[in-house]
Amino acid sequence: MEVKHLKTTLIAAAIVTTSSFVHAESFQRISTFAVADNIPAGKKSSVTSSEIITASEDGNTLIYSDSPLGGVGFIDIKNPKQPLAAGFLDLQGEPTSVAAIGSSVVVGVNTSKTYTEPSGYLATVSIASRKLIQKCDLGGQPDSVAVSKDGRFVAVAIENERDEELNDGELPQMPAGYLSIVPMKDNKLDCASIKRVDLTGITEIAPTDPEPEFVSFNDKNEIAVTLQENNHIAIIDAESGKIINHFSAGSVDLNNIDIKKDGALTFSDSLSNVRREPDAVKWLDYNRLVIANEGDYKGGARGFTIFNKQGKVLFESGTSFEYEVIKAGHYPEKRSGKKGAEPEGVEVAKFGDNTYLFIMSERGSIMAVYRDTGADPELVQMLPSGIAPESAIAIPKRGLIATANEEDLGKDKLARSHVMIYQLSDKAPTYPMIQSTMDNNGRPIGWGALSGLTADLTQAGTLYAISDSFYSAQPAIFTIDASQTPALIKDKMIVTSGGHAAEKLDLEGIAVDPKGGYWLASEGNAEKSVPHQLLHVTNSGAIDQTVPFPEELLQYQERFGAEGIAIHGDTLWVAIQRPWKDDEKNSVKLLSYNTQSKQWGAVKYPLETVKKGWIGLSEITIYGENAYLLERDNQLDSDAKVKRLYKVALSELQPSPLGSALPTVKKTLVHDFLSDLKSTNGYVVDKIEGFTIDASGQGYAVTDNDGVDDSSGETLFFKVNQF
Repeated sequence: MEVKHLKTTLIAAAIVTTSSFVHAESFQRISTFAVADNIPAGKKSSVTSSEIITASEDGNTLIYSDSPLGGVGFIDIKNPKQPLAAGFLDLQGEPTSVAAIGSSVVVGVNTSKTYTEPSGYLATVSIASRKLIQKCDLGGQPDSVAVSKDGRFVAVAIENERDEELNDGELPQMPAGYLSIVPMKDNKLDCASIKRVDLTGITEIAPTDPEPEFVSFNDKNEIAVTLQENNHIAIIDAESGKIINHFSAGSVDLNNIDIKKDGALTFSDSLSNVRREPDAVKWLDYNRLVIANEGDYKGGARGFTIFNKQGKVLFESGTSFEYEVIKAGHYPEKRSGKKGAEPEGVEVAKFGDNTYLFIMSERGSIMAVYRDTGADPELVQMLPSGIAPESAIAIPKRGLIATANEEDLGKDKLARSHVMIYQLSDKAPTYPMIQSTMDNNGRPIGWGALSGLTADLTQAGTLYAISDSFYSAQPAIFTIDASQTPALIKDKMIVTSGGHAAEKLDLEGIAVDPKGGYWLASEGNAEKSVPHQLLHVTNSGAIDQTVPFPEELLQYQERFGAEGIAIHGDTLWVAIQRPWKDDEKNSVKLLSYNTQSKQWGAVKYPLETVKKGWIGLSEITIYGENAYLLERDNQLDSDAKVKRLYKVALSELQPSPLGSALPTVKKTLVHDFLSDLKSTNGYVVDKIEGFTIDASGQGYAVTDNDGVDDSSGETLFFKVNQF
């Protein structure tokens, strides 16, 4: 059946957004488990991952596939708020998927030597003993596995994946993939009775080389299988192994999206006839199925689609899913040239009277929750996840869902793979803490990497933030309404020079100028010809004054420069992040610049000492009789130790000329942000970068999400009352 592409400009509005949809239930993240805690002794420096996840029948144990470590890991969640490492089993191969069945878990294991010599096996592992029970040779490279709801069959997608380096990844590449159906007999795999379902000849794209990706059972023992690169879906009867139906996944027209990897969030481009190329598939009921259109070959429609099993499109998300990712600050700009938000994983489960769809953005590191209505799904909330959520498993009888987040940057790069657990509650959603709205052209306001914060001088609850060099082609000032929950980014103003977006800026500090406009601090990088400088911009964002750092300062420059700026009278105070060549160990400069006399000066600020990583300043703001400074280490998760707010009396800020002996200021601790950062039950992020106090005396702090690059993408926004 030919499925024609759909226009999305009208149907994108069909999903009700979080700003207008208030639901009686929501999911709350209650805990996070670092997969590295399950690495066997002697392999602590190994890269590890949680890719596909399942749960034991009693819901007390999570089991995940760990491809880089070559086995499966177990997590004890008897107390889901305190998950515990429960062991690891080495399977001498590359586990690709897991699915629980009774007291066991079935695991697809890839043992292929080359792309042209695919091999693998299906294993059963005892959940209680963590031991291998049985193996069935599959004759090819397995990907997804699924177990029928009555426990009679195991379906395995034998992908026999292509070599993306060969002929630019063009299909066909033999040998072809297929579907294996493994019967269960007396609670064991009946290896002798495996059915091999030939999927060749049914697709329009590369019919000789089907590459099945994901499998799912409905209540009637019918298997839905996605053929991602072939842009196709097949429905197979598990009992007979016959193909009931098959159809093209079709294509979509996408308008008002970002298609360029250029350091800017510009949602004004279009793509036509984009193949959906679905990854995960799950049944909503016996007749409807939902696919995540990640794309892998020549497509990726950036959303999700609901079909019936006859191949009729019942719902197409169009751009609406990606727009929610954008508004939550999770859009992965570096993927704009390819597949955007990249929805990959899907989970479907009934909690009480409601059936929920969980759609995971792999590159955006966020999960959308929708309620099934039988027609167009309703958006309930966006949930923060770890880096690159690959799959999820719902445990309705315990009111839980867990995500497996596969990205692991290794011990030296800090961020590890995590499993995150959420619980259904009657509370309002707590994430996002800050989000954007649509602009006057009906496009979402793109944002991320917030690196500095300041407050309006008269309007309580009105704040201004800047983004750093991650969005180098689009330096911007954001207007935030912090009186709402979540806080709302309602405007975005591009910083310009000569009528165009300013270049070679790394904005890290912002302060409202009482005389009009804003003062900005731009961190330099000599290696990239980015100067250390202060900038004044008008109320429309145009740079009208540039103040370069003086030579007597630049002769000692380092990469890490201005991280905050504040105004006291005619003096600008600038926080330098880390020591420069002329600084004593564990001290940094607070620079002063008098806008009338043009004179520079400085005082010395004493930093805390840390055993791991580095420590520096992230922000400076002046309120009342004090200057407030954010001081942080560059560590995250359990290694994070210093995320603090200190104050320095203004009477201490008596600058001496550059090059002379500088006075050391005294600081007083006023707030420790570690408890705030832990309160979200994720891993502790490293970059708390913005702090300000508004006209009413309310304090606010914000974290920098690094543009969702090697980051969970979470932006945390806190009110601070103790200062």
